[in-house]
Amino acid sequence: MPVDFSDILVVGVSSRSLFNLEKENEIFETEGITGYRKFQLEHEDEPLEPGTAFYLVQSLLHLNQNAKKRIVEVVVMSRNSPETGVRIMKSVHKYELDITRMAFSGGEPLSPYIDAFDINLFLSKDLKDVQTVIDSQKSPAAFIYEPPSEFKPTDSRVKMAFDADAVLFSDESEHRYKTEGIEAFHKYEQEHEDDPLTEGPFAKLLIKLSKIQEELPESVELSPLRLAIVTARNAPSHMRVIKTLRKWGVYVDEAYFLGGLSKDNVLKAFGAHIFFDDQEVHLTDSSKFVPSGKVPYASDSPLQKLNSKSKLTKPKDDK
Repeated sequence: MPVDFSDILVVGVSSRSLFNLEKENEIFETEGITGYRKFQLEHEDEPLEPGTAFYLVQSLLHLNQNAKKRIVEVVVMSRNSPETGVRIMKSVHKYELDITRMAFSGGEPLSPYIDAFDINLFLSKDLKDVQTVIDSQKSPAAFIYEPPSEFKPTDSRVKMAFDADAVLFSDESEHRYKTEGIEAFHKYEQEHEDDPLTEGPFAKLLIKLSKIQEELPESVELSPLRLAIVTARNAPSHMRVIKTLRKWGVYVDEAYFLGGLSKDNVLKAFGAHIFFDDQEVHLTDSSKFVPSGKVPYASDSPLQKLNSKSKLTKPKDDK
């Protein structure tokens, strides 16, 4: 009988996102599969160090202990073969991660298996795989940055933070801001504050996370899952965000409308296990303090075309 995951959050995490495999990846790049296979076999009993998504995965799995039923499932997805993946399996066991499902594709892309495993969130350090998933609209997906050097969560609760436009909501408003300016953006948002924003690539994930909150303890102070929006929006464009979430039936614990202030200090204070944004200008700083993932624009997005055009016309720096 097939397993029903309709009420379960299923996270697909690449082995390089879950564990620190950068040294091993470098060996693969320089010595090929033969050198990589030899290294992995020789170090098979040495546990891998935690990667960027490790603490998020660990904390999400702990939610199952607080819920009335199992609400989170994690699938380790790797381009390793089953043989070279033994070290990954042993590391999962060593850290006592409650993970039973794994996919070892033997060098093949992982993106075709998103549907097969009913993935609701895909985290990977392979930008091509992430872009393919985003373009297919099958699942929210993010390219995972290097782990912050000093990040270690002090809070046992899961804390997830999201940018607003082009992440939770579509990129329409951000495109308007970039092409028409801040005044036109604020004017339009204020005039349309009662019109719900269009869903973005991470909307369904937020809605599912909000449903999962209903299975957890009701007390705000004790809730093991906290959701936050950290956005460059500010008044008067903030009301449309709040009213859209109401229309979606989504409860967000915290929201920060920064109006251009740096996001990294807020994220550090929040203690995010993961932060999702679409812009490198924010992620470059935030990834130094909290685990971060980039949500790429769809290949046919007007913003993607605008960015490509900007890169082509950008003048070269004087040397």
